[in-house]
Amino acid sequence: MTERKKVLLRLDPAVHDAIARWAGDELRSTNAQIEFLLRQALADAGRLPGNAGRMRKRGRPPKSDSDDEETH
Repeated sequence: MTERKKVLLRLDPAVHDAIARWAGDELRSTNAQIEFLLRQALADAGRLPGNAGRMRKRGRPPKSDSDDEETH
């Protein structure tokens, strides 16, 4: 898997709170919601690269077999 880029983003606290609430409603993390909105804006503007990877599914990631072994 390709390493994901890390970005420091400064937001107005009210904007962050609104995105965080929206993310909770959509079962996404705040980070995933920001990425979703950026991808949507890029697609609407016709600027989303064709080689952009897919978004991860909403909600918690499924447990892997290695997670089960670590907890037992």
